[in-house]
Amino acid sequence: MSQQMPSQGPVTDGPPDPEHDPAASYALDRDYVAALTRRVVSRTGESALTRSPLGGQPLANIPQSSDDDVAEAFERARRAQASWSRTSIDHRAEILLRLHDIVLDRESEITDMTVWESGKARKHAFDETFHVALTARYYARKGHEHLDPERRIGLMPGLTRVDLNRVPKGVVGIISPWNYPFTMALCDGIPALMAGNAVVAKPDAHTMLTALLGAQLLEEAGFPKDLWQVVAGPGSEVGPSIIGRADYVCFTGSTATGRRVAQQCADRLIGCSLELGGKNPILILRDADIEKAAEGATRASFSNAGQLCVSTERMFVADQIHDRFVERFVARTEAMTLGAGHDWAIDMGSLISQDQLDTVIAHVEDARAKGARVLTGGRHRPDLGRFFYEPTILEGVTPDMTCFGNETFGPVVSVNRFHDETEAIARANEGHYGLNASIYSQDGRRARAIAREIRCGTVNINEAFGATFGSLDAPMGGMRESGMGRRQGSEGIHRYTESQAVATQRGMAFSPMLGMSNETFAKILKVQARLMRRTRRP
Repeated sequence: MSQQMPSQGPVTDGPPDPEHDPAASYALDRDYVAALTRRVVSRTGESALTRSPLGGQPLANIPQSSDDDVAEAFERARRAQASWSRTSIDHRAEILLRLHDIVLDRESEITDMTVWESGKARKHAFDETFHVALTARYYARKGHEHLDPERRIGLMPGLTRVDLNRVPKGVVGIISPWNYPFTMALCDGIPALMAGNAVVAKPDAHTMLTALLGAQLLEEAGFPKDLWQVVAGPGSEVGPSIIGRADYVCFTGSTATGRRVAQQCADRLIGCSLELGGKNPILILRDADIEKAAEGATRASFSNAGQLCVSTERMFVADQIHDRFVERFVARTEAMTLGAGHDWAIDMGSLISQDQLDTVIAHVEDARAKGARVLTGGRHRPDLGRFFYEPTILEGVTPDMTCFGNETFGPVVSVNRFHDETEAIARANEGHYGLNASIYSQDGRRARAIAREIRCGTVNINEAFGATFGSLDAPMGGMRESGMGRRQGSEGIHRYTESQAVATQRGMAFSPMLGMSNETFAKILKVQARLMRRTRRP
């Protein structure tokens, strides 16, 4: 495997004292970091030091929020939302289009921050910037279509008018993960703002600066200052404070935590959307283009070091092409460039933390001890950075191995041979998850038919995950234990609204008139129903 040693960031002014002044060893000046951290609602006087996974450099002292701070954030957000909800769709769309332009103009700055905080390769950090810009443009352009009042069929044709309004929920709580710190911090909140809501966000502690930069860009684009509040702290403490005050909760993270979020939301009778874990399959059918499939499988398995909710961890390859495909897949994997830094040529960066590294090591060593074969990879690479682990392909993974059904969330994939497509579909549907799947075949019609039998919320054909993830008009989310609700498309914005039906009755009232008896009125209604049946009206 190629490798690249860590790059050094530019030196800032002033004496380097990283423990007390984290920005001293970081590629950004102290004032820049301080301005971002001031966006956290916090009066506790407490802070938590964050470090880059690339080389352990201190990044920032992040102020920590108390329950009182969360309460203040919601008070500010509610005041801002009261006026924001009365703004026009056109005004909101104009601001989102400015955000689109600002994000593209500041792409390099955003990407730098994402790389430093997450340790991912630059090309994967760019994906985040691009996705946020696309999300802003999509909801700006489709705002009227998704939010304008709709006419529905009334009870009495010509006499009953029904309007369906989309009313904002109020203040949305968004709890976002570290693995895609820019896009996950913003892409769920953008439609919430477009629908007339305010947001209180709690980004993951590992990647606060990237999320705070996103909040700054929202304000620069023209959103009211208090409309987007940011709080920080341990999820076990701050999370319940958010759920206890929000009108709707959007959570992305583990299935175990998602269950607790859903239970707490149920106690308050508020809605939530949850994107949770996955053990995502990819099916390489007998007629697949082997080179295209090998390239896609490499991205599916190792983008962002496998720390992607929709990345592949289980691969099923048809007998007829198995050996040729595996040869090409291994070769592509071994040709990947691993490294820490901002170079566009890096194919895979670091894991985020020691916890993630420990999980990956434990899964691989357990599989190896129980008879799985490591076709390539399988090694921790401290020479590149503290949390680097080689992209790893396993063969012979069996149900008694930890990695068989448990999500690894790292650069580890198992390759399995199948004899017929019915068997492949059954194996792909094994387990409790159902987030994303991929199918490689040159017969699009057959692949789409197979996709309907796969119990996953998104299925990509001849692509790893980008086709569904980047198609903003299509919903994205999980089935079974991979979550509930959807982001993107109409479902991604309607989740933040209440449906309100307004019926206007003209002329005849829905009751007997002019001394008519209830019995006669009932007969008239039955005659009307039969006439409507004959005209095929609903």
